[in-house]
Amino acid sequence: MPNNFEKFHCLKVIDCKQGAVRAVRYNVDGAYCLTCGSDKKIKLWNHKTGLLLKTYGGHADEVTDVAGSCDSSNILSSSLDKSIIYWDVSAGRPIRRLRGHAGGVKCVCFNEDSSIAISGGRDNAVFCWDIRTRRLEPVQMMREAKDCISSVVSNDHMIIASSLDGCIRYYDIRAGEMIFDKVNVPIIYMKMTGDEQCLLAACQDSTVRLLDSESGNLLSEYKGHKAEDYHIECGIMANDTHILSGSSEGDAIIWDLLEGKVLQKLQISKTGGVVHSLDTHPKLNEVLFARRRDVYVFSTETSEMV
Repeated sequence: MPNNFEKFHCLKVIDCKQGAVRAVRYNVDGAYCLTCGSDKKIKLWNHKTGLLLKTYGGHADEVTDVAGSCDSSNILSSSLDKSIIYWDVSAGRPIRRLRGHAGGVKCVCFNEDSSIAISGGRDNAVFCWDIRTRRLEPVQMMREAKDCISSVVSNDHMIIASSLDGCIRYYDIRAGEMIFDKVNVPIIYMKMTGDEQCLLAACQDSTVRLLDSESGNLLSEYKGHKAEDYHIECGIMANDTHILSGSSEGDAIIWDLLEGKVLQKLQISKTGGVVHSLDTHPKLNEVLFARRRDVYVFSTETSEMV
């Protein structure tokens, strides 16, 4: 085991009391976290203390994903009710409700300055919405995917979408062109490394793949967890050295990015249950995991240090 690897342990378990937790996400600086529930609500937490700060209700079906803006004053949520809601965080009310997808919306993200909302849905489409204006139609629609969009990420010049059709599509905003990489296995979830050089793709064959963003070449594969037919997310620590994934067996795996070795197997629950959603802290050695109705805070720090 590498000398610089500190083991993670559980600091806190939060019972979110919102049915099944569909996704857990940090805000931009990692001070708070957001959870999406099968009870159609979003909750804002201080995950260090387990204190519920606010509840956002407005969707008509399960909430599937949520993203915080770059100044933490707004959030964006997606739902199986086919809508996206743009929220005022402090007031706790919707500013805008965006409709256009023909099926449930699976994933959302903001662009770099949080002026554009990006959504991906079961209708195989990626939509871009200008949320600074009152315009209710998407400013751009990308319909190249042949199956459900599983995740979307963006940087200053690119929108990247993964799909269950086994492709990752790169939409170059400046050049106005699309290129794609074929993985040939349904892609459940995708994350970009901090340096934006690589993409991490969680695939349905219980393998997490590391791909070069520029060439699309496969750099590494990580195995040891079980995905089966579940939507199980992957993540990468802020220092870009460790890869993580949930598992359908009630645990989570941490690998060394370069060597591909399993560094630690975290037992989230002794009673099983799918550990499906996770998010890594933007700066610290801290991870959030979601399983059933609970969120687990894992860290290399001790609770006394926190």
